[in-house]
Amino acid sequence: MSSAAQLVKPVTLELGGKSPILVFDDVDLDKAAEWTAFGCFWTNGQICSATSRLLVHESIADAFLDRLGKWCKNIKISDPLEEGCRLGPVVSKGQYEKILKFISTAKSEGATVLCGGSRPEHLKRGYFVQPTIISNVTPSMQIWREEVFGPVLSVKTFSSEEEAIELANDTHYGLGAAVISKDLDRCERVTKALVAGIVWVNCSQPCFCQAPWGGTKRSGFGRELGEWGLENYLNIKQVTQYKSDDPWGWYKSPSKL
Repeated sequence: MSSAAQLVKPVTLELGGKSPILVFDDVDLDKAAEWTAFGCFWTNGQICSATSRLLVHESIADAFLDRLGKWCKNIKISDPLEEGCRLGPVVSKGQYEKILKFISTAKSEGATVLCGGSRPEHLKRGYFVQPTIISNVTPSMQIWREEVFGPVLSVKTFSSEEEAIELANDTHYGLGAAVISKDLDRCERVTKALVAGIVWVNCSQPCFCQAPWGGTKRSGFGRELGEWGLENYLNIKQVTQYKSDDPWGWYKSPSKL
């Protein structure tokens, strides 16, 4: 932004995210678990819109996390060129070490690693990190507030719709969010209340080139994709044409003096 300001150049910024996924107590556990896993672990969590903060209703939390853990342990981690691979290595050694540091810090702050948290035992080479689920998280913890950019999902429970919305919006970011519930009226209410540029209902991460993409708060401003994305490259010009044969008449005409 500061560089663009020197020449007064407009910019569109799509920045980081710490997106929430809200799972209510009326869901099908398997369907919700698959979308929760996909929302965080697709592309190994290396996507700004990853729904890496799971908010799950307290009444189903134990059962849901048990089911989610089974889905995660069933994810094939391998060389991306291998048939059936669903999670490959992260992009670099630096990122690999950064992710493991996030996990280590979470444990030192009192969180619990429910699943994953380290290198897969069958892969001795490459920067692989298991799909990781971290519970007993508080809103002040680093793992809850900062973008990991890796396959790490942090978990917190809620007791009411209002609390879920408050926890979801309690972030500097505002790129994406997801809500999972069979109650479509609830989904509509929550969608309107979530402060995010993108909201998925009963899914997470599907994106289309026809739909606008961008965030709010520290996730940036402006939109890419669709007709909204084209507007960033256009300038509106006002053209005014005077069509009356009558004079404007604001000043006294010299011919009438």
